Amino acid sequence: MRPLKLLLAALLWAVVILCLGLTALPRFLDRIYYRGPVTAHFDGAHFFNPDDDDDRLPAGSSRLRLIAQRIFGDSTQPAWPDRVAIHPSRPSARVDGNAMRVTWIGHASVLIQTNGLNILTDPVWSESAGPFGFGPSRVAEPGVRFEDLPKIDIVLVSHNHYDHMDLTTLKRLWDRDKPIIVTGLGNDAPLRAAGIPGRHDQTDCGDCPGVEALDWGESTGATRFDNPWSGEAPKTPVTPAMVHVTRNHHWDSRWFSDRNRALWSSFVVQLPGGNLFFSGDTGLGDGKWPAEAAALGPIRFAAIPIGAFRFEEDQMGSGSHIGPRDALRVWDGLGRPFALPIHWGTFRLSREGYATPPRMLAAMQACAGSDPARFAPVVIGVPFDVPALGGSPSRPDMARVEACARAGRFDAFR
Repeated sequence: MRPLKLLLAALLWAVVILCLGLTALPRFLDRIYYRGPVTAHFDGAHFFNPDDDDDRLPAGSSRLRLIAQRIFGDSTQPAWPDRVAIHPSRPSARVDGNAMRVTWIGHASVLIQTNGLNILTDPVWSESAGPFGFGPSRVAEPGVRFEDLPKIDIVLVSHNHYDHMDLTTLKRLWDRDKPIIVTGLGNDAPLRAAGIPGRHDQTDCGDCPGVEALDWGESTGATRFDNPWSGEAPKTPVTPAMVHVTRNHHWDSRWFSDRNRALWSSFVVQLPGGNLFFSGDTGLGDGKWPAEAAALGPIRFAAIPIGAFRFEEDQMGSGSHIGPRDALRVWDGLGRPFALPIHWGTFRLSREGYATPPRMLAAMQACAGSDPARFAPVVIGVPFDVPALGGSPSRPDMARVEACARAGRFDAFR
């Protein structure tokens, strides 16, 4: 009888401790990354999408179920390869003048070289995307080995999800290159905690590298320096660029309980030969933010996501991720620049097949009557040259795309 009482007491205490943990742990894991005045997209504690803050999963979905599917697998979803063969390239040190060369590293990591500047978006070289080494694992190696990366001048970090903010990679870049890192409000907190200083925290130089966190609509000057950075070394700026932090439609969190404590963003980099646009991770929202980015000047190149859009059968997009259909809408709103489809084929984050995003995009382009040559070849690690600014192609006929969808033209893409 006594062993049974001890067992029941132990179970009771376990339940008490669990209840206390469930009460205290979320507060403990919450992080206040940013403090500032209330704005149209910040309520004093959390950021939100001002157009329509619907980043929820579709009705009937369960976040825990989706997490379990990502961890343990789901026999009902299309199979993915365990590994995809990649042949990494070795980019040149610099691309001078108005020529522009782009290399897709994988997922949302893109290297853009132009005007003597090397710009890198959401750099992720880690094997998995998640805390403490847990999370989705790569099926494709980076398209450029880290040791073959040229010296990076500017890094754009769109938000703090693990498949976009890889602190291990960012710290390696900082230790090696001392780049300027531009991000949204609050995202500087985990970067500083990782040992990357703020640009304005340093008193030993006038225009320091380091991290700078900005609000939508704010901008900062970013330059390449000929001389390696140190606390005392002089620096010679080459080809100034203006980086604008612009609106998109998403959410963020490093844990379950710090949701929307920091800001998600897209970016426009103003350059002499035409601007580049990086969408970050985004849903469509009101669909007006691409035109807001294009209002800063003609966009020559855009990196636009097309993957991780299907969390339920036959879904064509979600509140926080666009699929190929909405990618065409974003591309149109940007002025139909030369574009690279990203955010697919590296980490499995949703239930669509491995090659579904680019195949569906090609089918929708054909249905919409848009020029497929305006989208770059989607091959990780293969550099391509971006054409100069020229005449804008015709607008995609999205009504025809919807008609094709109703007719079942895209049903084969799972």
